[in-house]
Amino acid sequence: MGLPVSSTQSLPMYIRTFVVVVAVLSAVVVGLPAQSKTFPVSELKPGMVAIGRTVFQGDQLEEFKAHILGVLHNSIGPRRDLILARLEGGPLANTGVIAGMSGSPVYIDGRLVGAVSYSLGDFSKEPIAGITPIDEMISDATLPGQRRAQVARAELTLPVTQEGLRESLRQAFSWVRPFADSPNDVRVSGGSVNAGIATLLRPIATPINFSGFDARGLAPLVSAFREFGFTPIMAGAAQLGSQSSIASAPTNSSNAPLRPGDPVGVALMNGDFEVGATGTVTEVDGNRVYAFGHPFFGLGPTQFPMTRAHVITVLPSLANSMKIASTGDVIGIVQQDRATTIAGTLGPGPSMIPISLTLNSERGTRKKFSIGIVKDQLFTPLLAYVAILNTLTSYERQNGVGTYSLRGAARIKNHNDVTFEDLFTGDQPSNFTAASVVAPLNVLLRNAFEDVEFEGLDLEIEGSETPRSATIERVWIDGTRTKPGSTVDLRILLRSYRGDEVTRSIPVQIPANARGSVAIMVADAARLSQFEARELQVQPLQATGVPQMIRVLNGARRNNKLYVRLVTRDGGAVVKGEPLAALPSSVLAVMESDRNGGSFRPLQSALVGDWEITAGYAVTGSRTLTLPLEE
Repeated sequence: MGLPVSSTQSLPMYIRTFVVVVAVLSAVVVGLPAQSKTFPVSELKPGMVAIGRTVFQGDQLEEFKAHILGVLHNSIGPRRDLILARLEGGPLANTGVIAGMSGSPVYIDGRLVGAVSYSLGDFSKEPIAGITPIDEMISDATLPGQRRAQVARAELTLPVTQEGLRESLRQAFSWVRPFADSPNDVRVSGGSVNAGIATLLRPIATPINFSGFDARGLAPLVSAFREFGFTPIMAGAAQLGSQSSIASAPTNSSNAPLRPGDPVGVALMNGDFEVGATGTVTEVDGNRVYAFGHPFFGLGPTQFPMTRAHVITVLPSLANSMKIASTGDVIGIVQQDRATTIAGTLGPGPSMIPISLTLNSERGTRKKFSIGIVKDQLFTPLLAYVAILNTLTSYERQNGVGTYSLRGAARIKNHNDVTFEDLFTGDQPSNFTAASVVAPLNVLLRNAFEDVEFEGLDLEIEGSETPRSATIERVWIDGTRTKPGSTVDLRILLRSYRGDEVTRSIPVQIPANARGSVAIMVADAARLSQFEARELQVQPLQATGVPQMIRVLNGARRNNKLYVRLVTRDGGAVVKGEPLAALPSSVLAVMESDRNGGSFRPLQSALVGDWEITAGYAVTGSRTLTLPLEE
């Protein structure tokens, strides 16, 4: 605010002159447009020199130069630009572009140009880099994001093999290629840059750290990450302050503000296992953070912990130099994973899904593990699978016959638990054990009805190096006379893998309206399903909501169960999808006359009773006993 005229006239001449000059200058400044904080692509010229910032070791920001060579239009997508530059300074002459530099900011006249984000790939002799314009990064990262539709997922086809898992991960990790395939798609402005160079540019490899894992058990996952532009690093786990930090990640313990050029991490798993990727911060605007300059996985809206990172050293390599870095305290949330950036906000981190896993061995050892994994359609089931599998293979035998007995539950917000209770035996029971837990998670996370929020996963596994399998050898009843309405004592003879005889029994109630004969079938889960589809024409249930999906999952048949079914061949039918048994002949006649409606289908067999018995073994086989009924 200016001084009143009467006030200025009472001041000495030199002060009055000063006030007038300041007022004039203020008016001139107010009339000029404010200088932008960013340097637009349209103002770039070949030969310009930008100053970049990054950390090559520790937490010390260092500067490097970026000599502008030109601008590639449509190189990473329609109407998208990529600035081509030759980097100079620090170790770059010896290392080339370094994995982990993704996001390093570059400036011209103090204005932010963008993020170092692309390179010519392996074995390049010069540090030629692509720079993603900051304006495109900011426009892409609208915060917060809406729930994304179903993404690619890792299909765990049974039996799970190393090659099968590797192929599944290849498909799940595929995304639309963020670069040009043909020079004809690219337009170059400035300089004498050949458009063909755009087809050689790829996102700078992102280092991703794995700690707590057995290298052999992790091989398919590491292979998939490497094929899709990551540099996997096996490292040691950082010590967490307390167990509670797994479910709700800790906030930053350092008061130092996050700076452009600082290393930054994206955590996927913490606790006794850790998985986290590292890159570089491009810009911090208030509490908003932009980094990488290219996608992490291109997942769109995310809820991943943003962490500090510490660069231990730079590892020079003819193939692919990299920053060796570790992730640290959580400082915020990565909320967007887009084609030109990852972005998020500083503050408390997102909640993780806590996994409590107890492994009891027949050798007398008991181990407890605490793990946290991100809430995500792709990574939640995938990381749960590798965590369970690596726990089993690290503490039990990796090759040869073994047995795992599984119990536990997945806790779901506002819904009943999904329960686990089964037994797996054979040459590779660890794969089946892990897959049996992950399959329900996969189904629920991709359901079309509502968002499902897992609040925790509690598992207890008994491990044995002895196989526990048995076959159904014989079924019989005591006595020879069976009447409608009577109860018979069904006996089942199992033969264990070592030839031992094991007997189980169960009372079976014969319906009072049964006529002629009934059949009692005892079978394992797979053979029972085949029988129902063939003889009873049972159709898969189409769930109408998450509660019904959970009921179906909890009712899924188990390896360690004997399934007993009482079947009659007298007057069965499927009416509006529901199997009905022992219908009177008069009712069948009426329904038969109205078959044009399509809701009636006669059956040769109909189910009139069902029971199940826990066998204590992984059961295979089936036997059927036919009982004539006395009138």
